[in-house]
Amino acid sequence: MGRKIVHFEIIGKDGKKLQDFYSKLFDWKIDANNPMSYGFVQDSDAGVGGGIAADMSGGGGHVTVYVEVDDLAAALKKAEELGGKTLMPPMAVPGGPEIAHLADPEGHLIGLVKAGAG
Repeated sequence: MGRKIVHFEIIGKDGKKLQDFYSKLFDWKIDANNPMSYGFVQDSDAGVGGGIAADMSGGGGHVTVYVEVDDLAAALKKAEELGGKTLMPPMAVPGGPEIAHLADPEGHLIGLVKAGAG
């Protein structure tokens, strides 16, 4: 069985505006009541859970899918062997799962989340 997408993320310049847009467009209930104003979208609304927020790094934003893997470091190593690149090594999200980012051979951002972390 292949690895499944377990989370999506929509990050942009104005997190609140994006949260309002997607809430109204798709009738999603978005909960941004947290210190980072990260708007959580429940999987019961979107099919797969996700988040919508402002870009804190100043990079302008991105849309990312997160794929569940057993071993983040091993998945990053395999991605590099296949022509990808590690963008963010494994890190623990405060109060959340352990994640990592990679770029595929064409530069697309893909997120990884450690299995069993959510």
